[in-house]
Amino acid sequence: MRSLFRCALSGCLGWILVATSVAGIAADPMATPVDRMHLPDGFKAELLYSVPAEAQGSWVNMTPDPQGRLIVSDQYGSLYRVTPGADASSTKVESIKVDIGAAQGLLYAFDSLYVMVNGQAAAGSGLYRVQDTDGDDQFDSVKLLRAIQGGGEHGPHAILLSPDGKSLYVCGGNHTNIPNPETSRVPRNWQEDQLLPRMWDAGGHAVGKLAPGGWVCKTDPEGKSFELIGCGFRNEYDLAFNPAGELFTYDADMEWDIGSPWYRPTRVCHVTSGSEFGWRSGTGKWPTYYPDSLPAAVDIGPGSPTGICFGTGARFPGKYQNALFVADWSYGLIYAVHLDPAGASYGGTFERFATASPLPVTDIVINPSDGAMYFTIGGRRTQSGLYRVTYVGDEDTRAVVSGTDAGSKSRASRAQLEALHSPGHSDAVDIAWPFLASEDRFLQFAARIAIEHRPVAEWSKLALAEENPRALIVATVALARCGDASLQGEIIKSLGRVSWTELSAADQLGLLRAYGLVFARMGQPSQENRAIVLDRLNGLFPAASQPLNRELSQLLIYLEAPQVVERALKLLANAPTQEEQVHYALALRSLKSGWTMDQRREYFGWFTRSGGFRGGNSFPKFLRNIRDEAAATLSEQERTALAAVIKAEPANQDVNQTVKARPHVKKWTVAELLDDVGNDLKGRDFARGREMFAAAACFKCHRFQSEGGIIGPDLTGVGKRFTPQYVLESLIEPSKAISDQYQATVFVTDTGKTVVGKVANLNGKQLMVITNMLEPGRFTQVNVDSIDEQSPSPVSMMPTALLDTLTRDEILDLVAYLRSGGDPNDEAFK
Repeated sequence: MRSLFRCALSGCLGWILVATSVAGIAADPMATPVDRMHLPDGFKAELLYSVPAEAQGSWVNMTPDPQGRLIVSDQYGSLYRVTPGADASSTKVESIKVDIGAAQGLLYAFDSLYVMVNGQAAAGSGLYRVQDTDGDDQFDSVKLLRAIQGGGEHGPHAILLSPDGKSLYVCGGNHTNIPNPETSRVPRNWQEDQLLPRMWDAGGHAVGKLAPGGWVCKTDPEGKSFELIGCGFRNEYDLAFNPAGELFTYDADMEWDIGSPWYRPTRVCHVTSGSEFGWRSGTGKWPTYYPDSLPAAVDIGPGSPTGICFGTGARFPGKYQNALFVADWSYGLIYAVHLDPAGASYGGTFERFATASPLPVTDIVINPSDGAMYFTIGGRRTQSGLYRVTYVGDEDTRAVVSGTDAGSKSRASRAQLEALHSPGHSDAVDIAWPFLASEDRFLQFAARIAIEHRPVAEWSKLALAEENPRALIVATVALARCGDASLQGEIIKSLGRVSWTELSAADQLGLLRAYGLVFARMGQPSQENRAIVLDRLNGLFPAASQPLNRELSQLLIYLEAPQVVERALKLLANAPTQEEQVHYALALRSLKSGWTMDQRREYFGWFTRSGGFRGGNSFPKFLRNIRDEAAATLSEQERTALAAVIKAEPANQDVNQTVKARPHVKKWTVAELLDDVGNDLKGRDFARGREMFAAAACFKCHRFQSEGGIIGPDLTGVGKRFTPQYVLESLIEPSKAISDQYQATVFVTDTGKTVVGKVANLNGKQLMVITNMLEPGRFTQVNVDSIDEQSPSPVSMMPTALLDTLTRDEILDLVAYLRSGGDPNDEAFK
C-alpha cells in the first residue's frame, strides 16, 4: 500500500524551538499498550514514551546518536532528542532548538545530523547537514546540501551510512525527481517500454509519472556529488545494509491495483548496482520475469512499508541478528525477513515478529549503545509512541560471526561486473560477455549493464552473431535498449535462429520480451519483418502457461495476427482468475481490426458479467475505462449496433457467487484423504489442479504464482514448506490452527456493536477493518476511542466446506498443484 505519508507540509517552520524537558507531559490517550503486543518467545517490549499529540505531533523517523540517544522527527513538525531510561518514567525527551523538521530521513554520521526534509520545512525538500559548531551539545547550524524536487508520501526518504563509513545513501519515492546525479550506474536510457498502450491509474494516482520511478543514490558527506545506484521502485521508504555490505529496501505496492494483473505486492528488493525493478505507472508495471529488470528477494504481500533495519548489533539470538526487520504501517506489524544466499543475490522467508492492533510502525533502529531494538508508531496524526524490544530468554545472544557462504563466489563475480558500471572501461565487453549466458539473473543483469555503458558500435556485431541462445536473447535486449531502428531487421533475423523448443520457460519469456522491446523501442516493423515474426510466434498461441499467454497475446495483438481475437476471447472466457481475464480484456481493447460483430458482442458482454469481481479503489474504474477505450475504437455504425451491450451495467453480483456453482459431493474429512496425498502423487493433472484452485475459491483470497487475492497468505511455496497433512487440515479445518499473522480481531464498541476482521489501514483515530476476505477493498471503520474490548478471534476468516464440491481426484489434483509451486514440470504431473 502507499507509504504512510499522505501530503506535503504546508507552510514552514518559522520559529526557534526552545530546549525543554517534556518527559513529564502525559499523553492522552496512551500509545498501544504492550500487553496487546505479540512477540516471539523470549522477547520483551516496553512502551517508553507516549507522544503528546498536541505538543509533539506524530513521530515517523529516528536515528541513534553517538551517546545512545535517539533523534526523532514529527511528521509535520519538529525534531526531538530522546534519552532512553531504565523505564518510561526515567526516559527523557527534549525539543531540539534548530529550524528544521518534517524529516523522513535521519542519520547521525561524520559528527553531523543529516536530515531529509520532506515538505516545506527549512528551505524545502532536500538533504541537509545539521551540526553543533560550538561543542555545547546543541545543534546550531543548518546547511542545505542538495534540494530535491518532491514531497508528500512519495517524496524523499531515508539516509543511510555506507558499510565503509565514507559515503551516504539516500532514496526517494516515485513522485520525487532524481536529484540531478552527476554520475549513474544505471544507463540513462530508461523508457516506459510498453508494447500496447498503457492505461493510467483510473483513480488518478501517479498520472503522468514516467520512468525511472523511485530511486537510490549515493553521495559524499558534503553532498557535492550524487551517483544513481538503482531505480524502478514505487515508494521505497528506507534502506539497510546486511553484514556482507549488500543493500536492501522494502518497496510499496499500489493497493488500488489489488485484483488486477498488474498488482505487485510489497516486496524486499536487493538493490544492486545499476538495478531496475520495473515500476511503471498505471497498468504499465513490468512482470518480474522480464530480463531487463530484477526480481524481488522476498514478496511480502499487501501493506504499507516504512522503516527497516538489519538486526546487526542486536543482543538477540543469532537468527534475529541476521534478520532484516521491516515495518508495515497499515497492518500494524514488524516482519523478520530471513534472507538466504541464492547465487549472486538472496531469497528468503519471513515471519511476523511484532504485532498489535493498532500498531502503525513508522521506523525501527538497533541502538549500538545497548543492543536493543527501538521502534516508533504514529504517522498521519495517529497516536504516536516509542517502544524498546529486548531479549530476556535463554538463547545465546553473543555476536554472530559471518563466515563464507554458498553465494560468496557468485557475489564476488557480480562485484567484478559492477565495477564496470560506468563509462571508461574499455575491457568491459570482454569481461562481461561470458556472463550473458549465466542462469543467475543477477549476474546476467550485471553483465548487460556493463555492456550498455559501452558504445553500441563496439558490441552490436558481437550481439547479432552470438550463438548461445540465452546470451543472444540478453544481448538483443541490450541492443534494443541502446541501438537505433536501423538494427531492427537484423535483430529479428538473429532471434529467428533461436530454437523455441530448446529454451527453458524463463528463456522463452525472455525471447518474447526481446521481441517486445524491439518493437517498443524501434517502432512498427516492416511488412517483411512482421511476417517473419508472425510466422515464428503465431502458432505458439495459446501456450501452456499464463505468463507465456500474457506475452504472446500482447505481441500478436500488436502485430494484428490473424485469428488472434478468436483465441484471446476463448482464453478470456475460460480463464480461472479475474486477473487473467482482465489482462485479455485490457490487451484486446486497443485492437481495431480482425473482429466480427459477434466477437465484439462477446467482448463487451464480458463486462456485464464482471459485477462480482472485487479489487482495490481503482479496480471498478479500470474496468469501466477499458470498456470505454475499446468502444472508442469502433466505427459509428458499430457503436450504434452495439449500443445496448456497451451501455449495459455489470450486474451487482454477490461476491460469494462469482465461482461457478458445482454440485455438492460430500463433507470431506482429513482422515479420508490423508493416505492418498501422503503417497507420491504421480500422473496428476496440472491444468485441472489450477482449475480446482479457482473452483474452490482459493484465488479469491490467496496469491499463487503472482495471481489471486491478497488477504490470505501467498500459497506458491506452501507445498515445499508444509506436510500434506498440514495442507489438508488448512483446507478442510481452517480454524484448527490459526496463524496470528492472519488471525482476525474481535472489536466490541461502547454501543455494543461487534466487528470481526483485520485492521488494514488507519486514519487518525479510525481503524479500517476488512470484515470479508472476498472484498478486500471494502472497510468497516472503528473509532479507537469507541472500543470497549478487543481480542483475537478463535474462528478463521477462511470459509469452511471449500472442498465439498470437489471429487477425490479433483482434490488430489489440487494438492499436487499446491505442492508443485505452479511448476507443470513437477514430478507429480509425470
